[in-house]
Amino acid sequence: MATIFSKIILGEIPCYKIAEDDEFLAFLDINPLAIGHTLVIPKLEVDYIFDLEDEFLGRMMSFSKEVARKLKNNIDCKRIGVCVIGLEVPHAHIHLIPINTVSDMNFSKTKLVLTDSELKELQSTITGC
Repeated sequence: MATIFSKIILGEIPCYKIAEDDEFLAFLDINPLAIGHTLVIPKLEVDYIFDLEDEFLGRMMSFSKEVARKLKNNIDCKRIGVCVIGLEVPHAHIHLIPINTVSDMNFSKTKLVLTDSELKELQSTITGC
């Protein structure tokens, strides 16, 4: 059964794309913990990140690193936090979250609500497009 992320990859559900290559896709989280919160997913539908082959996981981390650089260069923050939880959607994914304190990565806190125009503007700021 296709996950919501697989539907995003196929273009059946729109997203605010930050980066893409043949293997991975990065897009803004629409329920972010912080401005710029981005998800990195493999185009290969695998539920658990540690079921990915080592070399593939390495490439996913390298892709994530490039996305994190884009975020850090365009979002006012001290660091880009990295988190893998893996319970929300049965499709491996990495959260990249602009942070200033450890508490910025508390997933139990209230998520931000951004409008479509705010998300599009943020996408443009990060990607330069």
